[in-house]
Amino acid sequence: MSEQALKSTVLARFIVETPSEAIPQAMVEKAVRHILDSIGAGVAGAVSVEAQRLTAALREEGEGEGCATLWGQGSTMTPLNAVLVNGTASHAFELDDTGGCDHSGAVVVPAALAAVEMAKRKVTGREFIDAVVIGYDIARRPLEACGAYEPHNGAGFHSTGTCGTFGAAAATARILGLDVEETQNALGLASSFSSGLWCCVHDGAQSKRLHAGHAAYGGLMSAVLARRGYTGPGQVFEEVWGGFNHSFAPTSSDPDAYLRGLGDNWKLARVSIKPHASCRSTHAAIDAVDNLRTRHGFSAEDIEEILVRINPFVFGMCGHATRHPMNSAQLSIPYSLAADLVFGSVGLPSFARSRRDDQRVIDMMARIRFDVDHTQKDDDEPTVRVTLKNGQSWEEHVPMPLGAPTNPVTDEALLKKFSGVVGMVFDEATTQKLADVLMGLERVTDVKNEVVTLLASTPKNHAPFDA
Repeated sequence: MSEQALKSTVLARFIVETPSEAIPQAMVEKAVRHILDSIGAGVAGAVSVEAQRLTAALREEGEGEGCATLWGQGSTMTPLNAVLVNGTASHAFELDDTGGCDHSGAVVVPAALAAVEMAKRKVTGREFIDAVVIGYDIARRPLEACGAYEPHNGAGFHSTGTCGTFGAAAATARILGLDVEETQNALGLASSFSSGLWCCVHDGAQSKRLHAGHAAYGGLMSAVLARRGYTGPGQVFEEVWGGFNHSFAPTSSDPDAYLRGLGDNWKLARVSIKPHASCRSTHAAIDAVDNLRTRHGFSAEDIEEILVRINPFVFGMCGHATRHPMNSAQLSIPYSLAADLVFGSVGLPSFARSRRDDQRVIDMMARIRFDVDHTQKDDDEPTVRVTLKNGQSWEEHVPMPLGAPTNPVTDEALLKKFSGVVGMVFDEATTQKLADVLMGLERVTDVKNEVVTLLASTPKNHAPFDA
């Protein structure tokens, strides 16, 4: 096999040589909103238990101050440790986007911003956007080459961790100015950081949050090593023993997906922004209840029963009625529906411990049951039937939850989410300034000076969220 035929070579050239003008304006505008959303999730995550414990652990091991910003903490660490913390924080509250490698924003954006701080030049907003768009693209392709979400995640691998690291490597290689050979090595090296298992769902383990941080760390480390001449396997994406597909997708491999539609089918186009602070697999059921409640005007007290007809995979992941720890509640359809009905929202405040112990929520959860439909595929959305105490009953199916590219949130709703979560950490003036700068990212001439300095602002709040 000639070197020219290697998929990693073709992808490396795409990462390094794609000009700005080749990226459609629609993708640029969409990227701006995902960057804002991802940074908002990461700033909010500064007050998560996961980010604070990770920061403390790194400091105890002698990894103290450095030259890279810990978002929303008013302090710094080395770039590699900062990206580990910021990536973990970005996924800590289930606020980050979904539908790429799974949670691409929590991996690609922190890695790209860390690379900005390492770069020995000014990085413009447009250069940053280009790197992020390309990072999202490369993050998704290994997942599709494994046969997409259903077989890969169904086998127990969390694709945020296993596939996201390649997207982080791509974005950071672009910003750090790696050449084609170095970028190819970075992609190969990223495979050594490809990890993450779904066993965390069984007890709400905090490891799920770490998958995003570790993937971001792995991508940045891979680019840094490649820049120093460290080599990675060139055949990482080939059908060889030890290759990514041979190892992760022995029965579902689709190796042509690595290059299919490259430069035409931009993977960012399929990524969703989450309006609710819960696992994306809970959102269609939430939206269905919201639609019925808006249409018929009932309250939690009026409900006799909610029946959710659901596929076996999502039922196994989100069909439980566990309220503690918070991670479990965010992966619970019964809790998410009950919180929505009792509190009127499935935003982050609805997952605080005091609210998870609210007797009204507990009572409502007891009235939610499931019908597992074995004819449904893993990515089929559920159908929800609400029956009231007076005998009235309605059914609703939402095939594309709110926030999907075909059912997008408005800019007004996006900015409201951003100000709500970032406002937990920063004062109103800083929050508004950050929103304004990020929405105008195309016009930014120096990302480090105009964006990172805001993320380094002294927070108004260090107290951990009531998880």
